[in-house]
Amino acid sequence: MPKQEVRSADLAVPNGHFAQAVSASAQGRLVFVSGMTARTRSGTVEGIGDITAQTHQVCRNLRAAMEAAGGTLDDIVRVDVYVRNMEDFDAIHAVRRQYFTGVPPASTLVEVSKFVNKDYLIEINAIAVLRDGRGGDA
Repeated sequence: MPKQEVRSADLAVPNGHFAQAVSASAQGRLVFVSGMTARTRSGTVEGIGDITAQTHQVCRNLRAAMEAAGGTLDDIVRVDVYVRNMEDFDAIHAVRRQYFTGVPPASTLVEVSKFVNKDYLIEINAIAVLRDGRGGDA
């Protein structure tokens, strides 16, 4: 059973691209994706100083991790997003809409003062549920 968006009339409509809550079948395999940054495969930082470029790279990195686990971005049920500047909220969500095209994941977004690398502007970790019969190299 794929993930499903849960909505409550007693809650405000989300102001970004995320669900109030997401339900997913527990009959699958859980995948926990570590915090992804804007590091490219070669180890360089994509889009230094550009939150849009960095968010695209982070989403591409999440997609690569999910594909290696045998899933897709649609299998992600929750993300935690860490940003250097909360003012980038709209730009980040504009990019997220391009990658999370089905039911969006449940989400938390927090501003932080520092990352491991001074050039990072965003980091996202994820939790996914893969349906039975879907595996990967994980």
